[in-house]
Amino acid sequence: MKSVLAAGAAALIAMPAFAGDIMINDAYARASGMNAMAGAAFFQIMNHGAEDDRLIAAKSDAAKRVELHTHKDLGDGVMKMMEVEEGFPVAAGSMHALKRGGDHVMFMGLNGPFVDGEAVTVTLVFEKAGEMTIEIPVDLNRNPMGGGMQHGKPEDGKVGEGNGAMNMGDDKSN
Repeated sequence: MKSVLAAGAAALIAMPAFAGDIMINDAYARASGMNAMAGAAFFQIMNHGAEDDRLIAAKSDAAKRVELHTHKDLGDGVMKMMEVEEGFPVAAGSMHALKRGGDHVMFMGLNGPFVDGEAVTVTLVFEKAGEMTIEIPVDLNRNPMGGGMQHGKPEDGKVGEGNGAMNMGDDKSN
């Protein structure tokens, strides 16, 4: 049964989600353990449109509070996690990566454990593209440096091909 769930999660990862010109790729969620009170989701936001957009909120029944967060060095060498109330910009023709140690969706006060192989339903709210509800697979064993990154547009036949390199123009995530 566990291998069936893992296969289902892998299929979810392989399928990008769309809202207008916005595409979500390589999504996964995790928590630090079965008793964790917080979790996070990571993914790539690709804007295939001609107009800049911005992820301004995230909603989910998986937690009491869901916020957009980042890590910042406050000058003392210690990284502090904080809410990003203005959201994450995604320039036209570009990509913004939500990744461990950087920007991410934060789940606080989990309503239940994040179980490896299951999925978390999340609604992403974009300033221009509107709402997009996606199923994010839980992957507690994900290597933060690797993954099944996808690239390209479906119409050019390149989604999921290649070695994981992506060039969508200026990557504002670095």
